[in-house]
Amino acid sequence: MDIFDLTCTADNGERFIIEVQRTAQDNLKKRMLYYSSKLIADQAPKGNRRAWNYAISEVYIIVLMDGFAMPDAGDEKYFLHDICLCYRDHGKIFYDDLGFIYVELVNFVKAEAELVNDLDRWLYVLKNMSSLNGLSTYLRKPIFEKLFQLAEYSKLKPEEREMYNVSLRNKWDAESIRSSQEDQLKRAREKAMAEGKAEGKAEGKAEGKAEGEVIGKAEGKAEIIKNLLSSNKCSISEIAELANVTVEFVKQIEAEKAKGK
Repeated sequence: MDIFDLTCTADNGERFIIEVQRTAQDNLKKRMLYYSSKLIADQAPKGNRRAWNYAISEVYIIVLMDGFAMPDAGDEKYFLHDICLCYRDHGKIFYDDLGFIYVELVNFVKAEAELVNDLDRWLYVLKNMSSLNGLSTYLRKPIFEKLFQLAEYSKLKPEEREMYNVSLRNKWDAESIRSSQEDQLKRAREKAMAEGKAEGKAEGKAEGKAEGEVIGKAEGKAEIIKNLLSSNKCSISEIAELANVTVEFVKQIEAEKAKGK
């Protein structure tokens, strides 16, 4: 069985699954119902469900069937099936935010010159990608050019593919490092704020709440700044941002630390 599943979230919160299946399966419809139900159920928060009030985003299942027909389709030769929940008696839509779109590529038989819209072009490219040597004038759009470039990856020589993979890994590594640094800075800032607040409260109990919180926060921040300076992992400006103080204050602590205070 040859299956490819991709779960996506649109900018507006819509959830959808794209499934590509190249061999027939008896329980295809039930599996798609299960996938859609899981996407809906997973949206429920762990708590405060009253505030959530079943604010379910739209969910769609898109199935590309390559090489076989829609189960129980009979003699129909439609290549696109757009399915939703509706009333049995008059066909009016009951719920519009759950949909199933099945595409039978085996029934899409349009020639290149017969393509009239982007849906036609997408289906033509998906069905004939393996035999295309280039993009004709009917398919000259940036999105199809990008798709064609990605598809050419499978045609690369082993050494060319390795070079491409190395470039991708370098890109992913750089993104991972950037994300990790942002997380570390965030955790350090939260820790600094928590420790400063705790120091302020402790000092306040001994010398008066108002004065103690001010002194405690200052001393707490000074201690945190000293620790950050000792770690040699952050610049002066980064430490100032983490501790929510001025650069001059950090430099003052650095000078005091150098003098051994």
